[in-house]
Amino acid sequence: TAGDTWEQVKHTTPEKFYIEACDEGADAVLAIDRVSNEMTLTGKKDVPPSAVTKPICGVMGTIRLVAGMYLVVITRKRNVGSLLGHAVWKAVDFDVISYKKTVLHLSEIQSQENKTFLSMLNNVLSTDGFYFCTDFDLTHTLQRLANTSPDFQEMSLLERADQRFVWNGNLLRELAGQPELHRFALPVVHGFIVMKPCRINGKIFEWILISRRSCFRAGVRYYVRGIDSEGHAANFVETEQIVLYEGAKASFVQVSVSGSRRCRWGMDGFQRHFDSQLLIYGKQTILNLVNQKGSEKPLEQAFAKMVSGMNNGMLNYIAFDFHKECSHMRWERLQILVDAVTETQDEYGYFMVTSEGKTVSQQKGVFRSNCMDCLDRTNVIQSLLARRSLQTQLQRIGVLNVGQRIEEQAEFEKIYKNAWADNANACAVQYAGTGALKTDFTRTGKRTRWGLLMDGWNSMIRYYKNNFSDGFRQDSIDLFLGNFAVDETEGPTPLRVQKDWKFLTLPIIMLVAFSMCIVCLLMAGDTLTETLAYVMFWGAASAITATIILFNGQDFVDAPKLVHKEKLD
Repeated sequence: TAGDTWEQVKHTTPEKFYIEACDEGADAVLAIDRVSNEMTLTGKKDVPPSAVTKPICGVMGTIRLVAGMYLVVITRKRNVGSLLGHAVWKAVDFDVISYKKTVLHLSEIQSQENKTFLSMLNNVLSTDGFYFCTDFDLTHTLQRLANTSPDFQEMSLLERADQRFVWNGNLLRELAGQPELHRFALPVVHGFIVMKPCRINGKIFEWILISRRSCFRAGVRYYVRGIDSEGHAANFVETEQIVLYEGAKASFVQVSVSGSRRCRWGMDGFQRHFDSQLLIYGKQTILNLVNQKGSEKPLEQAFAKMVSGMNNGMLNYIAFDFHKECSHMRWERLQILVDAVTETQDEYGYFMVTSEGKTVSQQKGVFRSNCMDCLDRTNVIQSLLARRSLQTQLQRIGVLNVGQRIEEQAEFEKIYKNAWADNANACAVQYAGTGALKTDFTRTGKRTRWGLLMDGWNSMIRYYKNNFSDGFRQDSIDLFLGNFAVDETEGPTPLRVQKDWKFLTLPIIMLVAFSMCIVCLLMAGDTLTETLAYVMFWGAASAITATIILFNGQDFVDAPKLVHKEKLD
């Protein structure tokens, strides 16, 4: 398919891996000793003719599992588009290759544990949303890149990358320690990128949306929340909207955080987090979208108190009860929040460079959308604020005429709304395990009954996944990011704790019974009595298993097994 071209070659012998540099005409070859694990720089002449040759798209890095070291490579990529003349790729397929030629040196238990760790690694790699560029830094915003020194430009991509967004940073540690090997280290971001050529008034421009998911304190919905002692916020995402037109470029940056939890907010960590945020982004307006009643109310109050306690004029706080304000499908009320921050948004501005290369505007602050459990609410608000910024940018670079509004450009509006909804879906799958809720509003500008039904279905799937499979997903992320490291010694790993069979089968029985109950309701039998009998049987089966599960709640939950410092408190 288009974009599936190869740029690197991997040669394999029983003793070594040889990986050619992707620079055109370069003679450099990375040699990895499969016995000593040593990495060295060599040339093409040193590759034995007997080596088995395979094309690859890049090196993700290396990781130690029970069986020893493994090499992780990208085997297939898809072209997403071009950013300022640089090809941007989505990593589609990966290969995890053992240094060892056999696992016969492992006991049966070790072999099983190694398989589990491999499946964890593949679980992360199979999560959609890994992107890379071989000659451009995707981890930084256009504004950050524009404000760098000549020395910065001379650094390798790995050295100059924003480490918050290098998802394979842990896998690249071995390569990072040897500067001469940096050309083989490919920083990979996780999140969402869409690049669309668009036309308004006959003028063609490039519209780009990039969401970068932080690898610090990353995790799934119920296991990673709040802010840690080092100031890293749970599931932090930086979203940048870019416009390119005839040499001019503009961008608007927002950030979002999901997974608030009161007991995870220490004032020291809170202070560290926002000190860092203000340093990176300038002024910040927190849009707290949590409910101001029920279980979320104490969280909103605690957050407001902490912001007030910082007493920092660069930090602004607005609480907006999303569900209350927009209840009964009154989605037009979102305009209340947009209107409330109009002056602030005008003050923060956006980044813009003219076609002559002159910087005419810098973004002086960001909006930080904050919500309880998912990116559903934050994405809706972000798309509205981004549209308002885009309106001004397109007028300023001459795409939109005076008096024209983006909402009136039907063709572009469709692209815009669908891209933001796709962004929500991608980030929600990475975090919650299902597509986002409320995307019918993002796509169409209104809520629909079908959208409500889909939200109900996704919420049910989320409930199941979050309780019965997210422990494994969290362990997978912790292994991948290096929060848990497999020990070199032959001691037991935390995986050896096994659950009783009933804890594995009852959730499946409950799901099957509930599904059959729905099927019986939708596909009625020959008589009403027959239909009721089936519904009552399957309904009773699902109710009984659900009661047993609820009564023994903690025993049934799939909790993470790989203990690291974050899980001990």
